[in-house]
Parts: sequence; C-alpha cells; structure tokens
Amino acid sequence: QLQASGGGLVQAGGSLRLSCAASRRTFSSYAMGWFHQAPGKEREFVAAISWSPSTTYYADSVQGRFTISRDNAKNTMYLQMNSLKPEDTAVYYCAAGRSYGSIRYHGTPDYWGQGTQVTVSS
Repeated sequence: QLQASGGGLVQAGGSLRLSCAASRRTFSSYAMGWFHQAPGKEREFVAAISWSPSTTYYADSVQGRFTISRDNAKNTMYLQMNSLKPEDTAVYYCAAGRSYGSIRYHGTPDYWGQGTQVTVSS
C-alpha cells in the first residue's frame, strides 16, 4: 500500500529525492515518515511528518540536510536528501501511522513500504 522509489547511486555531496506513493486516500490522515537500515544495523528513524504537513521532525544525523514533505492531494510523501554522505548509505523505508508518535517516538507505524536502496560513494 506504500510504494517507495527514487533511490540510487550518488557521489558524496550529491542529492536524491525519494518518493512514497500511497495507494489509499486514507493515508492523507496518517502521520508518515522515513526510516533507514544500513547493512548489519537495525532500522533507524530518519524523519517524520504529521498528517497536516505543519509538523516535521528529523534525526540529528540528517537535520539541515534532508527535508520531508507531503502532498496529500497526490497521496505522496517525499524526502529531499542533500549533501549526502557515505554514512547515509542504507535501504530507505517509508511508513505510515495513525499517530504521529508511532512514527517519531516508537518506530511502530501501522504500515511499511518496501525499501529503496540509497548508495553514496566517497
């Protein structure tokens, strides 16, 4: 029900824009977010956005470089990633939750999308 896309290979300092398309219009009332999982590591929170896109929150590691946004009319969420670093290399997953806290605080969304690979070369 969530389809992530936009990953790829980019050099350090470059940019990528991830998209997450929701198949159901009801997701417009859900909080949404992005997580990533690097090889050999646990899945980690990256960014969250409330259903009304006025509230956003970022992990310290991406603050100032990444921007999360959403277009409820298109049932799509985005993650603009700038100034990418090799340590950003991971599989990125989008997620949706009925509560903002499930995304921001608990990492327990109601829905997960499939991942999209982001690889940043040095």
